[in-house]
Amino acid sequence: MKYIVLLGDGMSDEKLEELGGKTPLQAAKTPNMDYMAKRGVIGLAKTIPKGLPPGSDVANLSVFGYDPRKCYTGRSPLEAASMGVELASSDVSYRVNFVNLEARGKTLLMKDYSAGHISTEEGHELIKALQKELGNDEFHFYPGVGYRHLLVWHKGTEKIETVPPHDISGQSILNYLPKGKRSDELINLMNSSQLVLHNHPQYRARLEAGKNPANSIWLWGQGKAPKMDTFKSKFGLSGSVISAVDLVRGIGVYAGLEIIKVKGATGYIDTNYQGKAEAAIDSLKRHDFVYLHVEAPDEAAHSGNLEHKIKAIEDFDAKIVGPVMEGVRSMGEFRILCTPDHPTPLAKMTHTSDPVPFILFSGEERENSDVKGYDEDSAAASGVVVEKGYKLMSMLLKR
Repeated sequence: MKYIVLLGDGMSDEKLEELGGKTPLQAAKTPNMDYMAKRGVIGLAKTIPKGLPPGSDVANLSVFGYDPRKCYTGRSPLEAASMGVELASSDVSYRVNFVNLEARGKTLLMKDYSAGHISTEEGHELIKALQKELGNDEFHFYPGVGYRHLLVWHKGTEKIETVPPHDISGQSILNYLPKGKRSDELINLMNSSQLVLHNHPQYRARLEAGKNPANSIWLWGQGKAPKMDTFKSKFGLSGSVISAVDLVRGIGVYAGLEIIKVKGATGYIDTNYQGKAEAAIDSLKRHDFVYLHVEAPDEAAHSGNLEHKIKAIEDFDAKIVGPVMEGVRSMGEFRILCTPDHPTPLAKMTHTSDPVPFILFSGEERENSDVKGYDEDSAAASGVVVEKGYKLMSMLLKR
């Protein structure tokens, strides 16, 4: 038996006027997910426990089968694990976003939480410069992927209130700066980064190319190293993780799973879908389980880009779901869980805690005429509701 999770990050949404009252999932052409929904089990799952933030960290921990209330300490420590950065007990890691801030009169706005989706190579150049100018015995910068990077604060504190930059797109940053004891140290670091970035040759080059340059860092998602059981000890299976983002890879590291890095995987609509699908099928020759994560729908929604979100959903269906479903058929028995981790409504440009539509499919050929396809309404109409999202994994693994 082979077990597969196909996760389209942030696919779920709300109904939009410009789509005639449909959600992006309803408007997108998704024949493969529709096929599975009509022949499998479709329902809603609550992946965000009450009282926890509706982030990809909490939601993906749930889908992996871990109760976030027992192991969640923050986003950045998971990303640190993916980068191979070991955290001492007194270390606190923070996510570093390269962002573009815009001055309007006396107001400073969060214009772009990703600095124009800066490339990994460009991001590494800037992290190197920040480490040279601002790094010391207390603060250490580490390179990540794209606009997503890492700061380790030795003997720092995680008890500071921070806000994800994608939650405040187009808003003044003044009320969302770090708050709490020692927060001034982080604000000083963010302010100091602006001079370093403005004087870097890349700043002028991106402006001349018509791109948003990184003109500041934004610190958030902090925490200390979590404690988690391995996937093998928890479920008795070996497995792998395929993702472009350090967060999901980091969960895989703590879970003791093989981390497969696919060349050309970017975390946006230009990602290497084919490479990911092929890597998933290949990994199942060695393992019982694979977790394939695609970030693109979430990123499109954070940018408020409807066209890109629909394209991301359609590409996920055509280039991931279809090929994986066909590829695994030759391996005998299989079960597929297809789901978002959380909704990312375009109108809000950030995550919500609403339940997500999921499919459990085992290769059935019978068709349920009551199910119209894969979308939020069909999932709600089924009457199937998983109150604790981490139970989805147990449902997947139940034969």
